[in-house]
Amino acid sequence: MRFYRPLGQIAAITFDLDDTLYDNRPVIQRTEQEALAFMQGYHPALTGLENSEFQRLRRSLRETEPDIYHDVTEWRRRAVERTMLNAGLTQEEAAAGAEAAMSHFAKWRSRIDVPQETHDTLAKLAKKWPLVAITNGNAQPELFGLSEYFEFVLRAGPDGRSKPFSDMYYLAAKRLNVAPGDILHVGDDLITDVAGAIRCGMQACWIKPEGADLLQAPYSRLLPHVEISRLASLTTLI
Repeated sequence: MRFYRPLGQIAAITFDLDDTLYDNRPVIQRTEQEALAFMQGYHPALTGLENSEFQRLRRSLRETEPDIYHDVTEWRRRAVERTMLNAGLTQEEAAAGAEAAMSHFAKWRSRIDVPQETHDTLAKLAKKWPLVAITNGNAQPELFGLSEYFEFVLRAGPDGRSKPFSDMYYLAAKRLNVAPGDILHVGDDLITDVAGAIRCGMQACWIKPEGADLLQAPYSRLLPHVEISRLASLTTLI
């Protein structure tokens, strides 16, 4: 644990999810593969669909509707629906297909291998402070055994613009009835988590990726209050 700024009072802790509480890379890779296979098998007109084609359509959708990236679930649903329409399905067929594809996506997206260290750490911290999850992604903690530790979960899109925008940080403080300055936010991203939280007046803990160096990180904007390399280090604050 390395301190860059003095820590003040802590009345609550908020957490990023992906790559902070577990390694998100394997599940995303597998989910993308399964999602593509589902679309290819959904209708004969989609058999030859390539991932590159789907990704181009997603980029095109963001170019025409820049704010859609704040809600990654709706962004994907709309992209799937557009893909099916382009393949010749009717509007009704495409809408039904998109809903089915999103249910399939959610099933695979939630097959996350959460380390026991994460369970143990959150359980200890939750005995002292209220914990909240704040995510830009579409992971659903209730589907992989983490929801029991959190008072609530905030997701970009339904609960405001994505981090580093202030929407979800301020909403967390409001719902907790805690001053932003008394909240410690923990995350792996130096922009969305560290800079975003500090600019909202919160305290920030950076859980650094393996091999990362804050002083050489190209995306470092603001120093966190504290840096850790293992989630379990947070229990020393109890």
